[in-house]
Amino acid sequence: DRLRSMGYAMVYIVEEEISNLIDHATEQVIQKHCQESVRTVIDKYSYGVDAELNDITNAAEDIMQDVLSEPEVLYNVSRVRDKSNSIYLHSINVSALSVLVGVKMRMQERRLKNLAVGALLHDIGMIYLPVDVRSVNIDTCDASVLKEVRRHVINGYSAVEKEDWLPMAAKDIIVNHHERMDGSGYPFRLTGDKISLETKIVSLCDEFDSMVYGHCRNKRKIRETMDYITSQAGVKFDFKVVQVFLSSVAVYPIGTLVELNTGEKGIVVRQNQSLPTSPVIQLVNI
Repeated sequence: DRLRSMGYAMVYIVEEEISNLIDHATEQVIQKHCQESVRTVIDKYSYGVDAELNDITNAAEDIMQDVLSEPEVLYNVSRVRDKSNSIYLHSINVSALSVLVGVKMRMQERRLKNLAVGALLHDIGMIYLPVDVRSVNIDTCDASVLKEVRRHVINGYSAVEKEDWLPMAAKDIIVNHHERMDGSGYPFRLTGDKISLETKIVSLCDEFDSMVYGHCRNKRKIRETMDYITSQAGVKFDFKVVQVFLSSVAVYPIGTLVELNTGEKGIVVRQNQSLPTSPVIQLVNI
């Protein structure tokens, strides 16, 4: 009434930009984590000569920086971080691994960006689950909890379905990253070429990171994980993607503690490109 008495017929309400909804410190933390993750993944896991690794690292970092320059992406990654630090860190690792594989497969820049953002947000549906994800272990939980956890792909897709800023390739990753080549996945039991290349890459990287770091499941040794992935090439996972992944990711990552057949202990300090299963180690007394 007061506004009308002053001669104003209507009022416009301008909402804040999404970028302004994120604390600047949080924004910097997320960007730093993503940058560090790319470097760590490539330094720790990759084979190749220094010049090649440097090129791959620079390309991957550029891709991630471009993706995180989008305020909508940053906002949604921040939401995942606020809900669960484990899902947030897992998503960053999966994105870094996916970009590494995508670069090695010589994907075009636009597809690499779609791959990166889809991988960053692939588990966004987890923030809508009624169960506490931090306490969930899909290897041991009962059927009712497993059913709820599996709904995260539908929840995630429903949350972003109408978001024009997110490319369809990224939305496809969110809803289909648990599909498997042989039709044993979910939610639609897709097979073969019905699964996009971007989704196939994220599916493999998601499985690898979940198994190695024990994300929502029992933690496994990296060699055991690699053996499993190798056994599923052309079955659950795309054969070509597995080939590139295995040629990119070290069986014994830098920093891994190993035991020699002599009984001595050592730490992996450098990869051996000519003999991937025989890395350069430094003996230690433990």
